[in-house]
Amino acid sequence: MSVRNRAWLSVCLIAFVLIVDQWSKVWIKLNMELYDHIRITDWFYIYFTENNGMAFGIEFFDKFFLTLFRILAVGAMSWYLHRLIKNPQLRTGYMISMALIIAGAFGNIIDSVFYGVLFDHSMGQLAEFLPITGGYGSLFHGKVVDLLYFPLIDTVLPEWIPWMGGEHFVFFRPVFNVADTAISTGIILLMLFYRHDLSDLNELRLFKKKEKTA
Repeated sequence: MSVRNRAWLSVCLIAFVLIVDQWSKVWIKLNMELYDHIRITDWFYIYFTENNGMAFGIEFFDKFFLTLFRILAVGAMSWYLHRLIKNPQLRTGYMISMALIIAGAFGNIIDSVFYGVLFDHSMGQLAEFLPITGGYGSLFHGKVVDLLYFPLIDTVLPEWIPWMGGEHFVFFRPVFNVADTAISTGIILLMLFYRHDLSDLNELRLFKKKEKTA
């Protein structure tokens, strides 16, 4: 695959993920109140929630620094992907994995940076886009919209199970979004199929440097 085709594939993949991610989030914000849900099947719900943290609602530190860290990380990964595309030994799957991670991270950055000023709150009401009274937060302090919920097992545990018997049990509780899915898919692909690509590329760079200094 030529460098130009690799670049177009990466751009189109990132754009596709961002469009689907943002369309789904905006639709949820404008059509559902916070914690509303739509049952698709017994194991799949559209469930509207919001979080201040990273993928799957995990929170770490102050919102501003978290968003700033995301922006810097996406910038570094984008620069890395740009360099990768020019490498003739690049495997297409490795490039796709990196593009998915970048797209997912960028999708959640949009929420964090802009949603606080673009929408009012969704608690007990449908959010309004560009409300006259202003948004629910300030720039860089928006909340990430989550909407995909897969309670694959939702049951009451048998009484004979020690400590947990008789309690309500749900397997796979996280509520996430399309951006989280893209990040997770990219990371899983890297771990399963492309763990050695990064080290191989570094070895190639070192070899080229040795050739130049020889």
